[in-house]
Amino acid sequence: MECTIDWGGPDGMLFVGRTGSGHVTAMDGAPDGGGNNLAPRPMEMVLCGAGACTAYDVVLILKRGRHAVTGCRVKLTSERAAEPPKVFTKIHFAFTVTGSNLKRDAVERAVQLSHEKYCSASAMLGKTAAMSWSVELEDIASRKSPQ
Repeated sequence: MECTIDWGGPDGMLFVGRTGSGHVTAMDGAPDGGGNNLAPRPMEMVLCGAGACTAYDVVLILKRGRHAVTGCRVKLTSERAAEPPKVFTKIHFAFTVTGSNLKRDAVERAVQLSHEKYCSASAMLGKTAAMSWSVELEDIASRKSPQ
C-alpha cells in the first residue's frame, strides 16, 4: 500500500493525497494553523478511516453470516492529548445497524470481532486510545410505510 501527498502551495495548508489504488483526497488545516478550511483535517481523515474500517468489517461479518443487514452507520467521538503529538486518547464508536430481524448478539459479536481481530485501524489507534463502542439496532420490518 502506498500514497503520495502533495502540498497545495504557499497560500495555505491544503494537501492532496493520491492513493496507490488511484484515488484522490484533499486535506486542509484550520485557519488558525494557516489553512483555509477547504477540506477535512488530516486527523479527521484518520478517525474516518478507523470508522470505515470497522464498519466494513461489521457489514462483511453480518453478510457472511446471512443476516439481513441493509445499513450501517458509525458515529465516532474522540478526545486527543492536550500536548503534541496530540494522539487520540479516547474513541467511542456508536454503531447504528439497520436490517430485518437482526439479532443483537450477532451484531455485537460482529463489532467485537472487528475491534479485537480484524480492524487494523482500530488496532493501531488502540495503542494510545481507550476504545469503546455501543450498538443500536433499527429494524426495517417494524418501520411503518407512508400512507
